[in-house]
Amino acid sequence: MTKSTAQLARRLGVFDATMLVMGGIVGAGIFVTPYVVARQVHTTELILGAWLAGGAIAMLGAFVYAELAARRPDVGGQYAYLRDAFHPGVAFVYGWILLLVTQSGGMAAVALTFARYFLELTRLAIPEWSVAMLTLVALTIVNALGVRAGSTVQNVLMVLKIGAIAILVGAGLFADHAAAGPMGVAASSTFLDFGTALVPILFAYGGWQTASFVAAEMRNPQRDLPRGLLMGVGAVIVLSVAVTFVCLRVLGPEGLANAPAPATSVMRAALGETGARIIAVGITISTLGFLSQGMLTAPRVYYAMAQDGVFFQSVGRLNPKTAAPVVAIALQGLAATVIALSGKYEQILNYVVSVDFISFGLTGLTLFVFRHRDGDNASYRAPGHPYTTAAFTLACWSVVAATIYQYPQNSVIGLAILLSGIPIYFLWKRLQ
Repeated sequence: MTKSTAQLARRLGVFDATMLVMGGIVGAGIFVTPYVVARQVHTTELILGAWLAGGAIAMLGAFVYAELAARRPDVGGQYAYLRDAFHPGVAFVYGWILLLVTQSGGMAAVALTFARYFLELTRLAIPEWSVAMLTLVALTIVNALGVRAGSTVQNVLMVLKIGAIAILVGAGLFADHAAAGPMGVAASSTFLDFGTALVPILFAYGGWQTASFVAAEMRNPQRDLPRGLLMGVGAVIVLSVAVTFVCLRVLGPEGLANAPAPATSVMRAALGETGARIIAVGITISTLGFLSQGMLTAPRVYYAMAQDGVFFQSVGRLNPKTAAPVVAIALQGLAATVIALSGKYEQILNYVVSVDFISFGLTGLTLFVFRHRDGDNASYRAPGHPYTTAAFTLACWSVVAATIYQYPQNSVIGLAILLSGIPIYFLWKRLQ
């Protein structure tokens, strides 16, 4: 048992793990991504097929991460997998990019999305940036009170999110069908179009890995985290397919491809302007829940880095009363706030596209390393390994290749930020 594991408070169970998995995946994207997919493939069968195929890949990822969680129930989750399988420098680079780009940039964007919907609903005459900043500060304070307080807020928001999605699906099932008609975009879809549609879907399904960051604060991580991963990812697949189905039912493939806010269009068709306002509340709650989950989970990576001696020592301190890594939590809140206030979050998010799935692919490879090194004696074993693990890893590399091909400039910048972590790591080690 590591020093950090002995000090952190074990207060989370399987329900908390499931809500964390779902909360790390479900943000505003579930209400928008069906439109993006419909722009690439143009029939009901292909659109739903793409979501099911993406869900199958996401479930393969859940298999991998469930076994890794059973083998390495350490603080930092994915950070610990990369550290123990490859090299501490690889794990450091992952944490480096998490703080500078992946997590902080994503939280900044979501905080401003929350602010936009919040101000539309309340009609308050205050700047978006002030709402975003106050929200990030409030969530920082809540999570500094301890993992139980942060998880309780996250659980409540996730249950409300599920309720909002259920209202959307229910309204879509009772609304009038879309009128049949020819597509106004493209007459047919190719295999390449289908593959292109999978990229935003896989991003929409991504995020389950963040639940592993708090493994050391679960009462029984080797049992509860694998269960939470499998149930959480499975539930999100069901919700995502259901949302896409009702969007297609109400709007049709062509209508969906021309509806940048498809959830709002469905609710407006079903319940008029009242429905549009109801789903706006749902999206507001969903974005707040995503922020809450990120503020709870990601700081555990920076805490683990500090415990390993590759980050500021103060980041590895726990509050003696709450057993929370308050400095790490404050660091995450500060980084997200600075990016939100800078207005550069959109550029930063463009750099995430390839970098995020590089870490997914590397994490898939860690299971091969652990199986070879430690054998098969884990409390949970990924079904179909090595074939399912290889399929997940190859899917991740395919996303990386596709995004580099489509967005070479942004990908190069993202990779440059990632590679900049290598000399920083060796410099930090030299200064110790």
